[in-house]
Amino acid sequence: MDEPTLFPLPPSASAAPPPKSESPPRVQRPNRLQVEWQPYALDQLLPPTHRARQVWCFVERLELGALYAGMAAVEGEPGRPAIDPRILLALWLYATLKGVGSARELDRLCTEHRAYQWLCGGVSVNYHTLADFRVHHPAILDDLLTQGVAALVRAGVVDVATLVQDGLKVRAHAGAASFRRASTLQELLQAAQHRVARLRQEVAADPGAASRRHQAAQARATREREQRVQAALAAVGEIEQARVRQRKPKAEEPRASTTDPEARVMKMSDGGYRPAYNVQLATTLRGQVVVGVGVTNAGSDLGQLEPMLKGLHGGALPPPQTVVTDGGYGKKQDIETVSGPPYGCTVILPVQKPKKPGQDPFAPRPRDPPAVAAWRQRMGTPEAQALAKQRGRVAEWVNAQARNRGLMQVRVRGALKVRAIALWQALANNLVQSHRLLQAAMPAPT
Repeated sequence: MDEPTLFPLPPSASAAPPPKSESPPRVQRPNRLQVEWQPYALDQLLPPTHRARQVWCFVERLELGALYAGMAAVEGEPGRPAIDPRILLALWLYATLKGVGSARELDRLCTEHRAYQWLCGGVSVNYHTLADFRVHHPAILDDLLTQGVAALVRAGVVDVATLVQDGLKVRAHAGAASFRRASTLQELLQAAQHRVARLRQEVAADPGAASRRHQAAQARATREREQRVQAALAAVGEIEQARVRQRKPKAEEPRASTTDPEARVMKMSDGGYRPAYNVQLATTLRGQVVVGVGVTNAGSDLGQLEPMLKGLHGGALPPPQTVVTDGGYGKKQDIETVSGPPYGCTVILPVQKPKKPGQDPFAPRPRDPPAVAAWRQRMGTPEAQALAKQRGRVAEWVNAQARNRGLMQVRVRGALKVRAIALWQALANNLVQSHRLLQAAMPAPT
């Protein structure tokens, strides 16, 4: 007879294991329909050193009176409040730094990305407003660029006495097949005019409101194409006149684009030929801050030195004293123009190798004007040669940064809008550089 026990004994080792359960494993599965309350503010989404905060601080220091002056919604009057221009400005600056060049993509990021949500601050934006704001204010963007540089000059971290100028070929928003000769453009213009007249008759005779709106949109698109074809015909005439002035031999018949009449076929850095614009940037030697932006459809940098200095002369910034360029700007007339009044600049650019063997490249030529002769002698000094070597360190670095931020091809048409895109790139560059320069100028903590 077994003795009674106070507690049950564990099973012996020889006992058989219990049968394995047939139930499925127990795991935690996602439940995306559960409503949750997450108490947090937008300001808690970004760390204190996030780049978006730097962008907003930069925008807050700018004077935007010109943007606020044109607003129709004012206090005490009916109407929906407008979006604060500082929000749109900050969004495009941050998007430019991140290489985002599409208004639709920026619109999507404003609803999906925390940094863009923080910049919006709960204000709703749409791609149409973003696209218009990006290209409709080139004069204001130019003024903002000057404001930022002037503030850095007053802080003593930037010196505009010595500038470096360089050109950057940017692919245009036009295809090679859109370039047509004058005869073809005349045929396209007649076809567009016939279509505009026919669509106007259809819109007037159609009683359906929806159909009228559709046909009105077609008529508007046709009128815009007619205007582009007319602009292309005018561009063909300008190209022909330029050839006559430059006494170039008549090669092939000139052509212009029906997509972007202001674009020109240029030789790119890879040796190929594509429709493009020539973006000119003037950068400070100290600090690598962009102070001037220009856009031209000339495929060469010849003749681009004086227009840039003309835009900088008489402004809010001190006039430059020295300008450093590469050999592509070596036009004697430009050297003579910028060396004299009202500019009075010292030109630093390499001297071409002499055609005659044994000839001194730095010796003045018999037909050289005084300014050109002084330039040749100046480039023979070690100081001028050392300054010329610093050009690549500044200009090529700024160009490379713009390429990394998406300035490979523009998605807008016309030199004015292309200049607006280049100004956004200049503002983004100066934002990063100003933060770096001001941080370096701060006294070290004790």
